[in-house]
Amino acid sequence: MKIAVTYENGEIFQHFGHTKQFKIYEFDYADKIVDVELVDTNGSGHGALATFLKERDVQVLICGGIGGGAQDALNKEGIKIYGGVQGSCDKAANDFIAGRLEYNPDVKCNHHGEHHNCGNHSCSSHDDSAPKYIPIK
Repeated sequence: MKIAVTYENGEIFQHFGHTKQFKIYEFDYADKIVDVELVDTNGSGHGALATFLKERDVQVLICGGIGGGAQDALNKEGIKIYGGVQGSCDKAANDFIAGRLEYNPDVKCNHHGEHHNCGNHSCSSHDDSAPKYIPIK
């Protein structure tokens, strides 16, 4: 299984469509990490990132904020989305595999076109609901 996490300086980047890098983790059937790769998106954005991830055989995306259009594109590619996550990329990937990732299944990024950075702050335009613990296994 391959899991991609939006990446910036070891942390989960908070705006999927503007992420410049993904950290991609590959796990074996015993839930052990067998490979980790940091990949540049080369300026791909929003919907194009779904194809970018699909070409790398990613099955799961962990991210912060994400808009509806990007969610639709990822869903069409068969990539499961776990949004509204903050903190360390490594911790999030390991929490996902362990079945304890806290995420927000209703996360939305609703401020496209506005001029501010989504990363590293609590944006009032984002869904404020607290992350939920939802078992994934």
